[in-house]
Amino acid sequence: MDINQFNLDYFSLAGKVALVTGGNSGLGQAFSLALAKAGADVFIPSVIEEKGQTRDLLEKAGAKTGFMKADITQKGVPAEAVKTCVETLGRLDILVNCAGICLEDVVLSFGLDKWEAMMAVNLNAAFAMSHEAAKVMVPQKSGKIINICSMFSFLGGLRSPAYAATKHGLAGLTKAYCDELAKHNIQVNGLAPGYFATDITAITRSNPVTNQRVLDHIPAERWGERLDLMGTLVFLASRASDYVNGHILAVDGGYLVR
Repeated sequence: MDINQFNLDYFSLAGKVALVTGGNSGLGQAFSLALAKAGADVFIPSVIEEKGQTRDLLEKAGAKTGFMKADITQKGVPAEAVKTCVETLGRLDILVNCAGICLEDVVLSFGLDKWEAMMAVNLNAAFAMSHEAAKVMVPQKSGKIINICSMFSFLGGLRSPAYAATKHGLAGLTKAYCDELAKHNIQVNGLAPGYFATDITAITRSNPVTNQRVLDHIPAERWGERLDLMGTLVFLASRASDYVNGHILAVDGGYLVR
């Protein structure tokens, strides 16, 4: 292909439809807005009821939206979410598996109940959503599946063995789906955030000792902000990343090198 064909339209998502699990709050909300600002319409299935804030953000960005109160860990719900997305917005081009939870406890107290709850949300639901999305993407010979991984896709899981296990599993699912779906022009990648200033990390950041312990491990010497992730997500969702496949892209301020 002629390199003169390249232009910034390679990063545009105009005419595309994205489905973002967990897209109604936190990192998921930022991902939803990034996709909308790049031109995509956005469908969000979430256990958190849509109360207008996310809808307003997306519609101000020019996106058509669809929302579905849904627990994607329940049998049949992922299929219904994909079906409703296509019925509401006309198609499905991008799946972002962002829904996730993190339960913590010391090893001797971290039992099967916490393990199974985290497996259901972080891994099983991501698999089920990817499986249903693939049924749409394979026939149309195009698609992007983006799994929100973690530093714990690479590292151990102090106080949360299930979180580490699910995020390692999500990285494995990313590579397995890439291996089979790449021939159908479907790119499957992971985005692995480092340490970000979110509600989940508020306690760590409020303690001077634990806050400094994290900062000492980050060459950028600061916590990440949601804005730091948005461009990376758009890249992975766009034509610009068509030959990036099966990769786990860390956005971590250099955390993994230290």
